[in-house]
Amino acid sequence: MKTIPRTPAVAGRFYAGTPGKLQEELARLFAQAREKECNNVRAVISPHAGYVFSGGVAASAFNQIDARKKYKRIFVIGSSHHVRLKAAAVYTSGDFLTPLGVVTVDTEFCGQLATDYPDLFTADSQAHRAEHSIEVQLPFLQYLLGNDFVIIPVIIGTSRPEVCKRIAEVLSAYIREENLFVISTDFSHYPPYNQAVDIDARTKDAILTNNPDVLLRTIRDNENSAIPGLATCLCGWTSVLTLLYMTTGNKLLKYVAIDYKNSGDDPVYGEREQVVGYWGITVCDSELRFSATEEKLLLDLARESMEQAVTTGKKSLLKPQGQYPGALQHHCGAFVTLHQHDRLRGCIGRIQSDVPLYLLVSEMAVAAALYDDRFPPVTKKDLEEITIDITVLSPLEEIRDVKRIEPGRHGILIEGRGRSGVFLPQVATETGWNREEFLGHCSRDKAGLGWDGWKTARIFIFTGIKIAYQRP
Repeated sequence: MKTIPRTPAVAGRFYAGTPGKLQEELARLFAQAREKECNNVRAVISPHAGYVFSGGVAASAFNQIDARKKYKRIFVIGSSHHVRLKAAAVYTSGDFLTPLGVVTVDTEFCGQLATDYPDLFTADSQAHRAEHSIEVQLPFLQYLLGNDFVIIPVIIGTSRPEVCKRIAEVLSAYIREENLFVISTDFSHYPPYNQAVDIDARTKDAILTNNPDVLLRTIRDNENSAIPGLATCLCGWTSVLTLLYMTTGNKLLKYVAIDYKNSGDDPVYGEREQVVGYWGITVCDSELRFSATEEKLLLDLARESMEQAVTTGKKSLLKPQGQYPGALQHHCGAFVTLHQHDRLRGCIGRIQSDVPLYLLVSEMAVAAALYDDRFPPVTKKDLEEITIDITVLSPLEEIRDVKRIEPGRHGILIEGRGRSGVFLPQVATETGWNREEFLGHCSRDKAGLGWDGWKTARIFIFTGIKIAYQRP
């Protein structure tokens, strides 16, 4: 069968049209992208406008994936800007081309979708020819993964939610760790700048609920809000809705908002009377997970850093960042706790971090050994008796109702009057405190706000993964 590659439709307009300039453009965007905040990304919601306007947001979203991971298939889904379809169109005619080279299409898989579900998937190359929503995502993937991946390009051409739900029922079987989904959409079109910020936040919040009914209701409310110039609040809403139908009810997954801008933010071409909004969002595992190998690597790193500092007074020599597993490169809080003869010997950490986890653990191991002012510094003789455990923290969530706190599962941060105190999740388990005691002790003993000070303070909760201490 003769193949017909899909040639770029918007190269030179939406993004640089030559390999060298496109590579430079992507390098600049990724250099400014948000750091990794997510664990084991399953899906990316990314904008599809010209890179000068939306490329930074797209780079931040794509920067959340593990560039060293080998995906079996990457499903790239966009809503049609040009044709109407009864459902969706796949591409079976050949591969996609960009200035960075060939992007392989799993045409056999696409053809099987069209054969097995002819009422939902049509082998229609013409629906893809002029469509930019899939095309503009591909250079970001090529920059991160090279050309060693295959895609399933899907254009959704229906506006019927019940059809999107049926498409999702077929594709949901493929939301597995081995695959990645890329959902292409911009947000609001043509309201004034400030209204765009507000309406895009409402739409983003609806997506983060992982509830398709909430998204549909929010879209209707936005359309009825009489905002000047608003043509749509989510141009690829059918693609996003399809993703929500795939993930709703799955408590192992969470949606994370990564970055936002609108076209009015561009200092050269942006104008604020009529703008287009862009959110980058990911779907990832709801909690960090570490393999046994990764846990051992963190524990070894903590011990080596501690021993090097105690015995020589020097920092441990770390490997280049790229040589650490993706899970160890997340920017998240962590505490390192030392015990000697089963008694606390030091505990220092950070609730949030601006450095990767592996570096934070190395630094906190040294700090716990030498700079916890509750204890004398660890000596060379002590090293033989020190055990280590590490607690890796989830992002903070501010709460209004303290009944949300589950002692033993949640840690707490209390902030008030310029003071703060924190307890890790295991503190309640180790002490046997109930919720009231947990709050009272943290408020009085850690934050210095008095036993009841928490009642007028800000309270944040977080969870922690405890990596068991390693005996020397």
